[in-house]
Amino acid sequence: MTENIFLIVGVLFQIYFYMILVYVLMSWLPNVRESFIGELLGKFVEPYLAPFRRFIPPIMGMIDISPIIALFVLQLAQRGVYAILEFFLLR
Repeated sequence: MTENIFLIVGVLFQIYFYMILVYVLMSWLPNVRESFIGELLGKFVEPYLAPFRRFIPPIMGMIDISPIIALFVLQLAQRGVYAILEFFLLR
């Protein structure tokens, strides 16, 4: 039972990770973010990316590294959730 919870949490974090990754890669292609998929991904991903963009300015005014930091923080959050689940479920 507990391994199912860990599996579900892991899959959800992985899906969100790939959603962010696809959304960032979409910025390299013109007009893709204006498509239905681009707008849908934006509604899910932008609320998470916005705080990082606010505090991390683009390098030389062009290169936005905030999604890289956001993905790193997401991985840390996943490990934190695993630790919390382990604490409460495997005692």
